[in-house]
Amino acid sequence: MAKMNFGGVEENVVTREEYPLAKALETLKDETIAVIGYGVQGPGQSLNLRDNGFNVIVGQRKDSKSWDKAIEDGWVPGENLFDIEEACEKATIIEYLLSDAGQISVWPTVKKHLTAGKALYFSHGFGITYKERTGIVPPADVDVILVAPKGSGTSLRRMFLQGRGLNSSYAIFQDATGRAWDRVIALGIGVGSGYLFETTFKREVYSDLTGERGTLMGAIQGIFAAQYEVLRKNGHTPSEAFNETVEELSQSLMPLIAENGMDWMYANCSTTAQRGALDWWKKFRDATMPVFEDLYSEVACGNEAQRSIDTNSQPDYRQKLEEELREMRETEMWQAGAVVRKLRPENN
Repeated sequence: MAKMNFGGVEENVVTREEYPLAKALETLKDETIAVIGYGVQGPGQSLNLRDNGFNVIVGQRKDSKSWDKAIEDGWVPGENLFDIEEACEKATIIEYLLSDAGQISVWPTVKKHLTAGKALYFSHGFGITYKERTGIVPPADVDVILVAPKGSGTSLRRMFLQGRGLNSSYAIFQDATGRAWDRVIALGIGVGSGYLFETTFKREVYSDLTGERGTLMGAIQGIFAAQYEVLRKNGHTPSEAFNETVEELSQSLMPLIAENGMDWMYANCSTTAQRGALDWWKKFRDATMPVFEDLYSEVACGNEAQRSIDTNSQPDYRQKLEEELREMRETEMWQAGAVVRKLRPENN
């Protein structure tokens, strides 16, 4: 583990050079890893572990779409694909990758198979951090660890197939065996992390919930919608408004930021763009700061967690979700986006 300096602050970081795949395989050579859930993170993590040579099985509800998807991905019922209870029984490490609401409902089944020395692995700090609300309280004689890839399971898998890695945070909530650190780092390398940076379960979930509602999803959609609507109200066409709001950012500017940072992206734009961006960015920071402070407060006090639990546990949640997504999908902005994507050169 190395100390890396991030803007003057030192953090603990583990790279693939320090902890190579061969060492990870040796660490977990006697372990059976059960990936419970085959929704958002389950496919990417399980397939990467399998392709990297780990002993991994999948536990999923039978007669579900996810069960069928697992079979399509090459998992074989009775060989490395089982119902949840049987997979938990066979495992020495249980990767608990169901949705937060799903974790609450299945917890009694999982808990009874957490015998001494096993490890319980999360990719989100929600269930443990808000344990008073979720009821997820692991036995004292198991390791409780976390690897949280900083992106979707789809991105994790795509980057793995490209020979790249998606950065992940890691945390240890409970070290019952004395091997929790090696277990969590080996698993982080195994699922395809680029590098691993240290956090806690609480910090992970606070930053994650803030980020999802903020710049990663909620805020960016809100800013897109506001700018698009202002351009349209002032006579700009849907194509022009979408290109200036979304397409140029996602296809041209974001790759430059990823390559060398925001200042480098600025330096590779016109002087007029530079001047305007430098003049306006602090106004946007000051305008949105109260919203982010309110958001973080709602996350920290547990209100956001409770809203998620209450909403996502409803039997008609999926139908309501699809309706909300359909409403977004059918807005003029994203209808224009569908046309723009079809016109990209790689699609013609």
